[in-house]
Amino acid sequence: MKRPKLKKTPKKPKTPKKIRGSFKSSAGRLAHIRKKAIPTEQKVSDAISNVPRITNETVGEHREEVLSSARKYIYPLKHSKRHVVRTSITLLAFVLVVFLAFCGLDLYKLQGTSGFIYDVTRVVPFPVGKVGTHWVSYESYLFELRRDMHYYATQQQSNFSTKSGQAQLSRLKQQALDQVIQDEYVKQLAAQHHVTISSQEVNNQVALVRNENRLGSSSQVFREVLSEFWGWSEADFKRELKQQLLAQAVVSKLDTSTYARAQAALKQLQGGTDFATLAKQVSDDRSTKANGGQYPAALQLNDSSVPPAITATLFKLKPGQISGIVNSGYSLDIVKLLDHSGDSVHGAHIQFNFQSINTYIQPLRSKQPPHYYIKVQPA
Repeated sequence: MKRPKLKKTPKKPKTPKKIRGSFKSSAGRLAHIRKKAIPTEQKVSDAISNVPRITNETVGEHREEVLSSARKYIYPLKHSKRHVVRTSITLLAFVLVVFLAFCGLDLYKLQGTSGFIYDVTRVVPFPVGKVGTHWVSYESYLFELRRDMHYYATQQQSNFSTKSGQAQLSRLKQQALDQVIQDEYVKQLAAQHHVTISSQEVNNQVALVRNENRLGSSSQVFREVLSEFWGWSEADFKRELKQQLLAQAVVSKLDTSTYARAQAALKQLQGGTDFATLAKQVSDDRSTKANGGQYPAALQLNDSSVPPAITATLFKLKPGQISGIVNSGYSLDIVKLLDHSGDSVHGAHIQFNFQSINTYIQPLRSKQPPHYYIKVQPA
């Protein structure tokens, strides 16, 4: 007997692979999320449990731990700064050495006289020579030389680029070099004999020159004259004047014999000796001696042929009056006013010349010969 055919159970419809994969992946993610989901309280508890406990006993350890972790960032920065500083110092030193070498070449080899190199010597104390243990600055040499160069270039129209101009420049260089060496000997003599010149003495001499209108009637004209003739400021003029006054003061103190002659003559005049007769006998001024000491022409206050101290004294006297001993800087004078007419006077003088400053420098120079660091080429 045939078995009855069983009805086939209908097959479950298949899910497409794409959808089936999507379900699997979603289910996996959901399971992963559920697995990872941790209550918030648990997270807080775990975080707190991982925080290190800091007590009085452990604070030092924790501080060192924090600092050690920061050092890895700080040390490279410090190293970088030190490298920059070292590099900068090395570069600066190199530039300075090159600059000084350039200036040294210009000064000692080429003997430059430009405004730039002069400004350098005012900052860097390059020496031009040495007297004993004392250096003579290159700046003082250029100060003297540039003054003369300015005068001859502007007032005498000298051209130092020509052959004759080069010869003249060589003479000016030697003259300036000799002058600054002499100035150093004067300073040493002044120090030995306690001779000084104050700023007030310099100002008084400037006022005397200004009052006699020898360098301009106003401050502006005074400055213009200094600038035009010598390329100087008023401070430069005072500097030169102070050095001249110092040399005069040194001679005035050391030359006691000239003072003795002047005092003896003054005593004779006060005793009744005729002024003109005594002038013919003892005066050192050969141009007026034969004429009884009388100046050949009338003098004005700003007369450049007579020292300011002499004219200033003459204009204060009355006709026939005789002065005391007047120190003109280069001589001792006794003056007499003959007559006064308007802005001019007629006068006479008996002059006693000071010894040359070289008289007192030479013994010192023999003991301490100068050393020169430049050699001026002969003209």
